[in-house]
Amino acid sequence: MRSEMEKDILKVLVTEEELKQRVTEMGAELYEKFEGKNPLFLGVLKGSFVFVADLMRACQLKSNIEFIAVSSYENATESSGRVRINYDLQQDITGRHLVIVEDILDSGNTLAFLKQYFLAKGAASITIVTLLDKPARREKAVTADLAGFTIPDEFVVGYGLDYAQRYRNVPYIGVLKPEVYSNH
Repeated sequence: MRSEMEKDILKVLVTEEELKQRVTEMGAELYEKFEGKNPLFLGVLKGSFVFVADLMRACQLKSNIEFIAVSSYENATESSGRVRINYDLQQDITGRHLVIVEDILDSGNTLAFLKQYFLAKGAASITIVTLLDKPARREKAVTADLAGFTIPDEFVVGYGLDYAQRYRNVPYIGVLKPEVYSNH
């Protein structure tokens, strides 16, 4: 497959096949946990959109989906620590079992904020699912209930993750060459 983005990738961290296999396993785990509970999958935009779509297909539950858009990066490579809601939920979540689906858990700022926010809105339970867990960057005491892969402290893109809104369509998780983001 041809890709004009491949020249910017230092190395592949998680292959397409590894992603597919792990997402299938995660879907099965969520099915076991939520069978008969009508969970609300909540994708954190924009990074989770590919993952949440694949995860919901892998988890054949009667469920709903909702999205929230938050920002803490503002085109930087590190979190600013301030979380802003850009697009909020469009439905009442009182008494619902939420499955927050995030692309990457690094500083924990976004997920710590969202967990408190949704508990205040009356969620019955909150399960945090992240594709990638980067514990080296953790600032808040947040852990995922289900994580796809633990990764080292490298700047990754692909499968929904971006740098400056690019590389989301790379079909694997790749480490971006430092010269790509250090020049901007």
